[in-house]
Amino acid sequence: MASHSLGLTLYEAARQKGVPFTLENEPADRNVTVNGMNFHYLEWGSPGNPLVVMLHGGSQQAHSWDFVSLPLSEHYHIIAMDQRGHGDSDWAPDGDYTIEAHQGDIGGFISALGLDGFHLIGHSMGGRNSYVWASNNSRKLKSLVIVDTGPEAQSRGRNRIQNFRELPDELDTFEEFATRVQEYTGRTREQTLGALKYSIRQRADGKWTWKYDKALRTPGRNERQWTSEQLWDAVVKITCPTLVIRGGNSDIFADATMAKMKEVIPNCSTVTVPDAGHLVAGDNPADFLTAVREHYARVG
Repeated sequence: MASHSLGLTLYEAARQKGVPFTLENEPADRNVTVNGMNFHYLEWGSPGNPLVVMLHGGSQQAHSWDFVSLPLSEHYHIIAMDQRGHGDSDWAPDGDYTIEAHQGDIGGFISALGLDGFHLIGHSMGGRNSYVWASNNSRKLKSLVIVDTGPEAQSRGRNRIQNFRELPDELDTFEEFATRVQEYTGRTREQTLGALKYSIRQRADGKWTWKYDKALRTPGRNERQWTSEQLWDAVVKITCPTLVIRGGNSDIFADATMAKMKEVIPNCSTVTVPDAGHLVAGDNPADFLTAVREHYARVG
């Protein structure tokens, strides 16, 4: 049996991490064409329940939300999207991974699926894309949750992530990738093996590589980034109820930045999740879920 089939199932991993759930729900794989590109997404729960749209962080994919989607899907309708260049969505044919390109994707995706009046939640890159989109579309949202990201990032965490991305990205075995990810995240071998299959793929020549566009991990790639001033300009335009979540051990999202976001966003609350770094929902999903559920209860 291949080693990558020996990890924990989602349900076993969730129980081990203290995730509270009663139903062993599974997502359906869906695809939609937006602006000439295929976008893959996971759909959990009943369409009749309140809708939550989830955007993952850089280098990740929709399954990054599984610890959150599984329990929430008992009472919410969940749509978790693979953003361009990630997971099973198309890579940008022109290599465009700018904020503007992501905004076009989000708008087109929401329009194609006919979504309105939903909760939007995004982590890291997905959090940035979420709050920029919300700055122009708050009226379409029931609420916004921004996870461990803001207009300013600490250089230590940013450099750590970039150094990880620039490590050799073509390895001989699944096990080599498992060891690398285990060292980076600090999670158990069983937890790592169970989730890793969604993040890497085996090529025709037998080697394994990441399941996202190599352009996104190329040093010095030419991407037009917004300045912190432009991002702050976007943040202050958000008008929907907002929750900002920070990992207590995060080295990329400073507590001072979170405090400033609370000051400039009307109807904004903040939560620091203990025992969690930048990968908040994966590091401490139980406390993360508590914060999100309390936020949704306040919003109604």
